[in-house]
Amino acid sequence: MIKYKAFIATSLDGFIARTDGSIDWLTSKEYIIENNDFGYSSFMANIDCIIMGRATFETVLTFKTYPFESIPVFVLTRNQNYKYESHFPIQIFHGTLNDLNSALEEKQIRSAYIDGGLVIQSFLDKSMLNEITITQVPILLGSGLPLFTNCKQEIKLKHIRTLPFPNGFVQSMYQIS
Repeated sequence: MIKYKAFIATSLDGFIARTDGSIDWLTSKEYIIENNDFGYSSFMANIDCIIMGRATFETVLTFKTYPFESIPVFVLTRNQNYKYESHFPIQIFHGTLNDLNSALEEKQIRSAYIDGGLVIQSFLDKSMLNEITITQVPILLGSGLPLFTNCKQEIKLKHIRTLPFPNGFVQSMYQIS
């Protein structure tokens, strides 16, 4: 059985990006703590692949360097015409989450990183997300793209741990019942 895990940052008011998709607020120099990636490297050490939506993927492509050179990335999109050619292990996927799960099981994937608000919401709606780590950044954006929108049902979470950081970040990990 594949473990699906999310690791994401939000503003204090629950947004993962500005309305235009920008995450400039997340990379502000005032938040940098030298030699501290807030547990991201440890999280990634146990991940076999990444699953993200097209919008998140296109944001990643704007980064100075592509961060997932050696790990397979599955980009989910409903747009049947969307294509992306790369020498990196990137696969565009047009099927359902159940189809994706079957494909990943065939590849013997054990743990997948789920990234992007709509994709995280889709995995929650299908009761497929096992764990979520949310890092709250001390900023109020006022508007933007929310992490959670209109959950189809109540979802119980089991608190695993909360870690405060000197820059004001607060990171909480939950297991999803």
